[in-house]
Amino acid sequence: MLAALEQAKKAALIDEVPIGAVIVFKNRIIARAFNKREETQSFHAHAEFLAMMKAAKKLGSWRLEECDVYVTMEPCPMCAGAMIQARIKNLYYGTSDPKAGVVGSVMNLLDYPFNHQIHVESGVMAHESQILIKEFFKELRKK
Repeated sequence: MLAALEQAKKAALIDEVPIGAVIVFKNRIIARAFNKREETQSFHAHAEFLAMMKAAKKLGSWRLEECDVYVTMEPCPMCAGAMIQARIKNLYYGTSDPKAGVVGSVMNLLDYPFNHQIHVESGVMAHESQILIKEFFKELRKK
């Protein structure tokens, strides 16, 4: 999660919402990403989505069955759905997202009986993730 937090800090430096993600395969980080929605003007440029795309390219397969996702904020419907489709093994996330999170906040998409189930651990370094988000929006309001 420390590596995901470092990615989140990079996002904040370019005025992106500070969310970072890493993909781990066989105990090794194989992909890193942070939010780039503003930079790319793309709705799908979320940290975990971008990291999964990089991991798929690196592994040469869309199947990420032995991969774990570490992300600083609870995934949205798009990203949680992409994790199901990619066959992610484990999801570890930091802070919850009461407005758009679907891994326990608004709903729990991963509890539905899809063809693939993902093990989830929430609250991993949640405080550190929350601080980044709160500080980012505090500074944004000042601007």
